[in-house]
Amino acid sequence: MTSAIRRLVFFILVIGIWEIIYRIYSQQTELFPSPSGTLEQLYIGLFDTGILRVALMESMQRILVGFIIALLIGGFLGVLLGISKLADETLGSLVIALQSVPSIVWLPIALILFQGSPLAILFVVVLGATWPMTMNMRMGMKNVQPILLRAAKTMGYSGGELVWKVMIPAAIPNLLTGARLAWAFGWRALMAAELIGRGGLGRTLMDARDFFNMDLVVAIMVIIAAIGLIFEYFIFSKIERRVLSRWGLNTN
Repeated sequence: MTSAIRRLVFFILVIGIWEIIYRIYSQQTELFPSPSGTLEQLYIGLFDTGILRVALMESMQRILVGFIIALLIGGFLGVLLGISKLADETLGSLVIALQSVPSIVWLPIALILFQGSPLAILFVVVLGATWPMTMNMRMGMKNVQPILLRAAKTMGYSGGELVWKVMIPAAIPNLLTGARLAWAFGWRALMAAELIGRGGLGRTLMDARDFFNMDLVVAIMVIIAAIGLIFEYFIFSKIERRVLSRWGLNTN
C-alpha cells in the first residue's frame, strides 16, 4: 500500500469517526459541526459567495511576503552569527531570547507602531519566521566540516569568497530546515494575528464564531491544515529530497 493510499484511508477513518461523534452530539446541541455541513460551507465560501476565497488570498499574500522577508533577514543573521564569534556572543544571545517570545505578543505593539494597518500583521509574521531561520542557518554555518574549509583554503579561498563559495553551499541542508520551520512558525503567527487583526482566514474564523456558524469555523480550520499539508508534501519535501540527494545525504 502506497503512502498516498494509507493517508487517504486514514483521513476517511477520521471523517467516519467525526460523523459518528456528530450524530451523538447533534441530539444534544445543533452547534456541533458536521462533515457534510463543513463541506457545504467550503463550497459556498470558495465557489459561491467567495468569502473564503478572498480570505485565503489575503492570508497567502501575507504569509508569502512575510516568509520571503524572514528568509532574507534570518539568512543574513544566521550567516553573521556563524562566522563572527563577537556577533554570536552578543547578537546571538538576543536572538535566543527573542525566539522564546511568542510572536503574537508583539501584535499590540505592532498595532500601535503601524497604526492598525495590515503591516502590523506582516510584522508579527516576520518575527515568527525569522528566528528559526536564523538559528538553523547559524547551526549550518558552524557545522561546516573542517576538511572542507582546509581544502578551500588550500585552493586559495579566503574571507568573503570562503563564506559564499564554501560555507553557505555546505549549509544549504540547514537552510532548508530553517525555511521549513520559518514557514510553519510564520503560518501559525499569521493565523493567531488575524484572529485579533483584520482580514484573512483568522478574522473570518472569528466572524464565523461570532455568528455561531461552527461548520464554517471547521471549514476554515480545514483550509488552514490543507495549506500546511500542501506546502509540506508538495514543496518542502520535494525540495528536501533533491537537496539531500545532491549532498549525498539521502538514505532512501
